[in-house]
Amino acid sequence: MEKVTVNAVGEACPIPVVKATKALQAMKEAGTLEILVDNDPAVQNLSRMAAGHHFSARAEDRGNGTRAVVIDVTGPVSPITLDAKDYTCDLPVSGDFVVAVDTDAMGRGSDELGKTLMKGFLFGVSQLPSLPKTILFYNGGAHLTCSGSASLEDLKVMADKGVDIRTCGTCLNFYGMTDQLAVGSVTNMYEIVETLAKARKVVKP
Repeated sequence: MEKVTVNAVGEACPIPVVKATKALQAMKEAGTLEILVDNDPAVQNLSRMAAGHHFSARAEDRGNGTRAVVIDVTGPVSPITLDAKDYTCDLPVSGDFVVAVDTDAMGRGSDELGKTLMKGFLFGVSQLPSLPKTILFYNGGAHLTCSGSASLEDLKVMADKGVDIRTCGTCLNFYGMTDQLAVGSVTNMYEIVETLAKARKVVKP
């Protein structure tokens, strides 16, 4: 059986799909084609392309932020014409990491300075080329997702781009802010632990 590997790490849409299509059409017998990529849009586009042409595909973690989309090829491939159903280049760009915020003031010392730093931190996160999958807010961090927060606009921008923003329900209740949540959803400690445990990387200000 033939096994072909295509390196598309660092390549922007639609290059991974184009490279995969060329490699598929060059295969003369049954086997597997694996395409190495480093971003979610590439994984989604390659999986969409494979399904659209009736191939089985799966994504495998190869470490250091690299994933392989493995396509099972049952035999010689007929000519493939790429069209709009095979890829889209306007997918939200999200990284495989979680941001955990447990306070509304960043660092130790002046709380006034700390709140300014936290606002700058969350703005900085919103400007990353690869956004987090999830941002968790708990304890004092719950204030940041509620009415009156200086970071609401930045958080809403990220939520609109697909970032999952969750705030601890117990914390909202403790601070009397249950009805003031202005962005994202309410979560619980089990989900917080599960999210942190599954994350490739956790960023904590």
